[in-house]
Amino acid sequence: MPNGNGWQGEVLRDLAGGAQQGGHTSGEQAYRSSAQGSGLQAQSSPAPDGPYGGGVPEREGVSYQQQAGYPSGWPQHAGLQNQPTPAVAVSPEQPQPRNVPGSQPVADDRLVGVVRGKPQHGESFAARAVRAVRGALSSSAAREVAAATQIAGVLQQPVTTGRQIAVTSIRGGAGKSTVAALLGTTFAHYRQDPVLFLETDPALGSLPLRLGAQTLRWTTSDVAEIVKPDMSLLDVTGYLVQLPNNAWLLPASLGQIGAMLDSAAYERAVVALRRYFGVMVIDCETLPAEVARVALAAAHGRVLTTPATPEGITSTYSVLQWMQGLPRHVIAGTVVVLTELGPHQGVDLDGAAQQLKSTGASVQVLPYDRHLAAGGPIRTEYLAPPTRQAAARIAADVFQLSQKRY
Repeated sequence: MPNGNGWQGEVLRDLAGGAQQGGHTSGEQAYRSSAQGSGLQAQSSPAPDGPYGGGVPEREGVSYQQQAGYPSGWPQHAGLQNQPTPAVAVSPEQPQPRNVPGSQPVADDRLVGVVRGKPQHGESFAARAVRAVRGALSSSAAREVAAATQIAGVLQQPVTTGRQIAVTSIRGGAGKSTVAALLGTTFAHYRQDPVLFLETDPALGSLPLRLGAQTLRWTTSDVAEIVKPDMSLLDVTGYLVQLPNNAWLLPASLGQIGAMLDSAAYERAVVALRRYFGVMVIDCETLPAEVARVALAAAHGRVLTTPATPEGITSTYSVLQWMQGLPRHVIAGTVVVLTELGPHQGVDLDGAAQQLKSTGASVQVLPYDRHLAAGGPIRTEYLAPPTRQAAARIAADVFQLSQKRY
């Protein structure tokens, strides 16, 4: 087990030089051992009730769904429009931060008209018309309903401890933040417990913009120093950006160059926040950044995004071969997402998926979507049906893997 002087020390050594004997068998064990070693309080005592159905204490044998009854519905927008800045609620017993940061807009006022233009539908009008005709004439409706019901059943499975889903890539422009936004939005739609988007990429990450957030105030590094294990859900949510369907966002930066987040701050933030949320979707830096490696080692499920190009597939295959030398749970709990960056790319995706699956990872394809390709806030009503279906399949796949023990 790792000693108390470093976060995920043993696992990081595994990632740097190969697997060692006696390593952690799951990200949950890694978190527990690090919390004990670093002197942080264990998450065993229940928190006071909050305004959203109460805190969600980590109690063995009691699911998040049994502890909280939150409303659910498919979001029409991944972020709130004209959202007021959440009040910062700090109880008198908690040490107040020395400097309270001011709210910062996600997009500069001079660029709002550019980055928040009229959204484009994921499919052309002609493609939608053809799809409607085929739907009316085909007899596959029953199969589609059965598949959707099966996916919903997987995504609504109860959990006794919050699941951490880490999303990363080996290069920029692979759709990492887009996939993270789609996954978290899908979880928030299907589940009743709260969902947290945790950004750990301080280098001008795009997750807040993709989620449609208007303003930001607190960052992951800030919360790592402020949030304590005995704080209530009301205290915690005062530092987060509220999104639809009981989802919340904690960004890594305020859109400024030079923001820093180290593995120690990441550890403190996750240990403090994990018991309040049924699912945490962690938007990591690209590999091989330190925080990304730590997040992948400790997560219950992992998503590795890569462009569906010959270069992206070749590089990903090399990374998966390297991951085969790590503890088995790392690659067994990994889902590779091939993102199509354009229509008709001419790549044999079926053949590529089979080759990547031979390493032990699961593989899914996110099809090209004009709405996603245009950038900006993701509005789910503009997504093409194949994109929505693919997002649900990816979410169900990684969530099911996160429930397994290896």
